Amino acid sequence: MSYIICFSGVSGSGKTTLIEKISKELKERGKKVSIIKNDPKNKANFDIEGKDSDRFFKSGADTIITSPKKTTFFFNQELEIENIIKMLDFEYLLIEGHKELDFPRITVFRDSIYEDYIGISSSFACKNIQKDKLKLLEYKTILDLDNCDSIIKWIEENNYE
Repeated sequence: MSYIICFSGVSGSGKTTLIEKISKELKERGKKVSIIKNDPKNKANFDIEGKDSDRFFKSGADTIITSPKKTTFFFNQELEIENIIKMLDFEYLLIEGHKELDFPRITVFRDSIYEDYIGISSSFACKNIQKDKLKLLEYKTILDLDNCDSIIKWIEENNYE
């Protein structure tokens, strides 16, 4: 069985840290894990100016770099997320962002709740949220942001992929 889960939350909430912890834990259990991160503002830098792969990519070609320990793909176009998912070999796929996807979603709240995330989320991983504020999240599962085991268990129990 394969599991796909999306993670949302405001910048600085702990999404990346949580995904990293979950990935490490799953890898320690011998699982195949893939991660997709959304870069909606196209800010990420993946290569060094002037290096071969940067020059090849800037030529307009889709570029693949292979080495004994990793393979990197650079495409000069946006790919549909469904096509990217088909290219991956995974037991667990962790997706950061992509609010439009219809997969189970955990939203990370640290210190504050942002109500615009409530309707798109299946559950919430929280830290430092006042108990009276948690009432806004009623009818949804509230997970401890620092408890990877319970979050992985939730993913396995609430996934339909």
